[in-house]
Amino acid sequence: MLRTRFGPSGVVWVIGFSALTATAQDRRDVSEICGNCRVEVYAECGGFLEGATFDRSGQLWAVDLLSGNVLSINANRECQIEGNTGGQPNGAKFHRDGRLFIADKLRGILAFDLDDDSISVVAEFNRAEKIRGTNDLVFDADGGLYFTEPYGSSALDTDGRVFYLPPGNDSRLEVHIDNLAFPNGIALSADGTFVFVGEYAKKRILSVPSASSIGDFDIATVAAYTEGGVGPDGMAFDSDGNLYVAIFQGGEVRVIGPDGFHVGSIELPEEAGTFVTNLAFYEDYLYITEASAGVIYRVSVETSGLPFFHQQ
Repeated sequence: MLRTRFGPSGVVWVIGFSALTATAQDRRDVSEICGNCRVEVYAECGGFLEGATFDRSGQLWAVDLLSGNVLSINANRECQIEGNTGGQPNGAKFHRDGRLFIADKLRGILAFDLDDDSISVVAEFNRAEKIRGTNDLVFDADGGLYFTEPYGSSALDTDGRVFYLPPGNDSRLEVHIDNLAFPNGIALSADGTFVFVGEYAKKRILSVPSASSIGDFDIATVAAYTEGGVGPDGMAFDSDGNLYVAIFQGGEVRVIGPDGFHVGSIELPEEAGTFVTNLAFYEDYLYITEASAGVIYRVSVETSGLPFFHQQ
């Protein structure tokens, strides 16, 4: 017997075989999401842009892997340096307390305090072992933190991992998933019971029970495969259960429906670079970072993003 849950818009999630299961009638065409899907330049910051995210006030933030800079983009679409990690920042998400948590390839998980511009180390070691470079991160509804550790792994050397840091000052870091081929982007299902991981080196997205999952039939599955480029990078869900996936060196965002079928692609302009790295929803737009030229694009969408921890 399978457990079922009702997801957004009445979609029935069948938990056990896949966390991306719905009826065929729920499938959409990408034009229903973004019309003509015309992507426009929003800001040009330069650098290798990653980690697009919005704070509670609607301020857009990003990080630059090459310089270590933490950037804000103001209402005039100007990029401002707010701090520097001293490393190579990849992913970024806000905590409910206002701090910006950053996955840094060289320094682990960091917290940037916007009040005094200080940066502190949150997680650098797993027991006595130094973490081998972090890439992306996401908070669950309780403030627990999942993050990916891909560096050193590949399609042939599958020793990438996903860690979980439970909420609380005295919590201990846990290996949540191992034996992965360069785990890159990460996202949580609407009910928080499944972790979605972009396995970059194998062009697939895994759905794995989260730390809060209690179902007897909640098992790890391949939720979808991607094509083109190198593989899936940053990911984000919308409120209808569609998963948006940045395709690195593919020059597009692939949209995967709640049933696991591909809805379609949101393509960057022909003159744009192809290093699509990360995504963030805000109001009526999806914002997209492209790293080869350091440009932030956006496209108008008919759906809202699934709220993050600091927005709930």
